[in-house]
Amino acid sequence: MSGSWTVSLTHLLILTCVGLALEVIFTAVMDYPEKKDLRLKGYTYLWMVPIYALVYPFCFLLYPRLSNYPMLVRGFMYMLLIYGVEYSSGWLLRRSVGECPWEKEYVKAKWNFHGLIRLDFAPAWIAAALVFEWTYRVLRGLA
Repeated sequence: MSGSWTVSLTHLLILTCVGLALEVIFTAVMDYPEKKDLRLKGYTYLWMVPIYALVYPFCFLLYPRLSNYPMLVRGFMYMLLIYGVEYSSGWLLRRSVGECPWEKEYVKAKWNFHGLIRLDFAPAWIAAALVFEWTYRVLRGLA
């Protein structure tokens, strides 16, 4: 494997792990008010590995084009992309395996859209996107 491919694969794996870790932290915090479990057990789904693996290629393609915009504008633009990926991947999972793993929880929420995305999570997705961007910049020596 050539050096650049090794670096790119390493960056992809790191950003995938960042996504999974952020999701586990987020679900632990979001579940606490209902469960009152001080262990703060978080979770994710195995299906999220290939979905979070899209973060690195998207950062690689988008960051150079968005880097001149203010941080909140970039965060909002990334959030729109995240919603598109979340919706389409949830829809594909529903069509291929019969259900989207997160839809049982999302459908209960007031601001869900087809049980595949939650509009009330927009601030969290903006924050996550900016963490992804920062991590990408650090990995690429741009920060």
